[in-house]
Amino acid sequence: MNAPNDLSAFWMPFSANRQFKAAPRMLTSAADMYYRTDTGREVLDATAGLWCVNAGHCRPKIVEAVQRQVAELDYAPAFQMGHPKAFELASRLAAIAPQGLDHVFYTNSGSESVETALKIALAYHKAKGQGDRTRLIGRERGYHGVNFGGISVGGIVNNRRAFGPLVPGVDHLPHTHLPQNAWTRGQPEHGANLADDLERLVALHGAETIAAVIVEPVAGSTGVILPPKGYLERLREITRKHGILLIFDEVITGFGRVGAPFAADRFGVTPDMITCAKGLTNGTIPMGAVIASSEIHDAFMNGPEHLIELFHGYTYSGAPVACAAGLATLDTYREEGLFERAHEVEEQWANMLHGLRDCRHVIDVRNIGLIGAIELEPMEGQPTKRAFQAFLDAFEEGLMIRTTGDIIAMSPPLIIGQEHFDRIGESLRRVLNALD
Repeated sequence: MNAPNDLSAFWMPFSANRQFKAAPRMLTSAADMYYRTDTGREVLDATAGLWCVNAGHCRPKIVEAVQRQVAELDYAPAFQMGHPKAFELASRLAAIAPQGLDHVFYTNSGSESVETALKIALAYHKAKGQGDRTRLIGRERGYHGVNFGGISVGGIVNNRRAFGPLVPGVDHLPHTHLPQNAWTRGQPEHGANLADDLERLVALHGAETIAAVIVEPVAGSTGVILPPKGYLERLREITRKHGILLIFDEVITGFGRVGAPFAADRFGVTPDMITCAKGLTNGTIPMGAVIASSEIHDAFMNGPEHLIELFHGYTYSGAPVACAAGLATLDTYREEGLFERAHEVEEQWANMLHGLRDCRHVIDVRNIGLIGAIELEPMEGQPTKRAFQAFLDAFEEGLMIRTTGDIIAMSPPLIIGQEHFDRIGESLRRVLNALD
């Protein structure tokens, strides 16, 4: 029998398990902008956990709300039953969502939110008498979670290659990561025309077969790829023209990450559905949601009233403790003005990031809101190794960053201050200039 602390039992997700277990990086507590390790070291969190701890760690209002709720009502079923906080949180989410997105379906993660939105899209068209609309369109380099629907519409090859033929009838738009957009602050100038590839897919497959297009307004997990000016507007125009639903995956960009409640607000483009998670509860309790238009919701509200309208849901949809965390998180965002915070400090963030363009091996820097990426030239024949070494070295420097491929991606909590910008910049400069 294995000893309880030999680390072998836990098969870690998206991790180099053997490397980690040979030299573990253990986090034991956190507060505001910092983690603390098992050795007592302080580590500045430049990634908001995994893009999720937008309000900073262990915030009192959220902690207290969870403690109260778990002692009052630990669980309540969501099938044919309800509890008040689920309805209160849904109303609060609808109030901050773009106009017309008025209905909330709860999930437990971003992956589940994507699966839910895709299923709703298919069922919506069937309810409207257009059951032939079964095709789904994603985008190259897109990340939409790890369930079968999500990796099918997603476009990151390593997330797909080991899992068979996936969901049939899926196609992809080209990504917007263009060489001529290098060193861009905010939205790049080139690439809006890439949205027109949707017209090619319409011509190839027939609009009457396409149910939905799903994109991240800012592609996060693939390495922070920004939408060219006019690109999202053009996608909205084409989807509306052909009766295709547009889904924004805002699991990363929601809840203040780009200086507004949602990226849809920042870019002035309203989709038919938004998927969210992560910042919904500040990462405290797993929870996700799909925010859908009234047109979509109302299409299901037909037939006898005693019948179930949508055969979909989860045991923990709208769980009481998650709802309590969500309500306290929204209170924290509002009271501290955190939805606007990324806009207020965006220039400081950009200046820090772009100030590193002269460091060794840096081939691009890009940013928007409080998201940023530093792209490194790969080692010949050893892709990802240089960035992974930067990740390890940064942790030793007391800085948590995230890497994807040979890209350093960062998304610090929205409570970040100038002293944190300075520390991130100084630490990264040392790390980058020491890389082979």
